[in-house]
Amino acid sequence: MFDKNDAIAYAEWFSDKTAQTYRLPTEVEWEYAARSGTETEYPWGNETGKNLANCGWCGSEWSNKRTAPVGSFSANAFGLYDTVGNVWEWASSTGNKKDAVVRGGAWNFASSLARASTRLILAPDFRANYIGFRLMSER
Repeated sequence: MFDKNDAIAYAEWFSDKTAQTYRLPTEVEWEYAARSGTETEYPWGNETGKNLANCGWCGSEWSNKRTAPVGSFSANAFGLYDTVGNVWEWASSTGNKKDAVVRGGAWNFASSLARASTRLILAPDFRANYIGFRLMSER
């Protein structure tokens, strides 16, 4: 389990190891990547359905049980997997530094929360088995 500070520390470690800069995406970057340029509620359209994402009551074999292996569902138009559902993802925010933001829903949350626009505000040291992170590289 990772809190936001762990995710930032990992990005710094990975940046040093690879000699390339990696970081958490901003909320705007995260949402654009998750939507893959669309304006729909979900990367695939406006309706939920079986085997589109791993979220609570979505009908996948992992729904309400655990995380699904990466790539268990189709990639979005940008080629990214699991941008909604599976685990909430830490994002960097320019707002209140005492709070942190996660995006995208998780395997144990309702499908209505597995949308690209959904955000939760948490303490930066919050940890749970349904929260993870995705890094982006700067070129």
